[in-house]
Amino acid sequence: MREIIKITIALTVSCLMAGIVVGVSYIFTAEAKKHNEHLNVQKTMFSLLGYGKDKPAPAELKLQQIYRYIIEKGTVKYLGYMIPVQEGEKTGYELLVLDLTGQFVSQHSLQMGPEEAISAEDRKLALSRVMDSDSSARYADAMIIAALDKKRIAYLLPSEFPGFKTFITAMLALDADFGILGLEVIEHEEDPGLGGEIEQAYFKKQFVGKSFEKLKKLKVVKEPLPDKYKKFMESERLEKDYFSQEDIADIEKHYKDKDIYALTGATISSVAVTNGLKRATKKFVYRIQLLDRAIASRQLPVPF
Repeated sequence: MREIIKITIALTVSCLMAGIVVGVSYIFTAEAKKHNEHLNVQKTMFSLLGYGKDKPAPAELKLQQIYRYIIEKGTVKYLGYMIPVQEGEKTGYELLVLDLTGQFVSQHSLQMGPEEAISAEDRKLALSRVMDSDSSARYADAMIIAALDKKRIAYLLPSEFPGFKTFITAMLALDADFGILGLEVIEHEEDPGLGGEIEQAYFKKQFVGKSFEKLKKLKVVKEPLPDKYKKFMESERLEKDYFSQEDIADIEKHYKDKDIYALTGATISSVAVTNGLKRATKKFVYRIQLLDRAIASRQLPVPF
């Protein structure tokens, strides 16, 4: 009987120790995974802005993140924007609450810096400290302003929209006038060889250079993608100087205002991406204009 008790105790202790080891390992690996995911997203954003291993981003370039929340108090809804503000040499965050028409409602200082703001849990905790007990906040989305010496040079929009099968996750880069700088498809479950081609350069680069006015009217056409245009968009895989400067200028001029050529056998996926980007951009432009007016009216010292 004693032997059975000893074995039982030994097994219990072993299981407890194994559980502790697994739990501690999970905590550390989860943090490392989150950190790596953040670095990968940041790498994607810099790439869309034209920076990489051969052209490092300048130290003065800062990616300022703004988080949008839907705040509900009873039956009334508000927009809550967590925005970075300059506090001497440091950057902190303020919560700017607007009504649905963009009119100022209230402003709250959040005891939180850019590093803490990355964490959804830290943002939730910061909100709980300044919100009324009868109010609730639901995360909506984020936008990133790329600022060089506090001057805006681009916007980065994480987006998610319905595809042919499930949702498509993408990152869109816009210039200061809301024209398209770049597009990256981050995650999707479209069919390989068909809708899955949305991640290929010859599809994504069709959007680059489109003005905001063109984007609002952008359509998908069921026509074969011209071979020369396709090769131009895949030029990174071709030999250096495959296209002359005259060729490049001619192609860019000819296709700048063209609609999007559908992927062969995947018109639905092509339309899904095009319409998803149109909706995301139009909503963003409307919201950033409302937010800018509120920031100006409050004279907030934003770093962009």
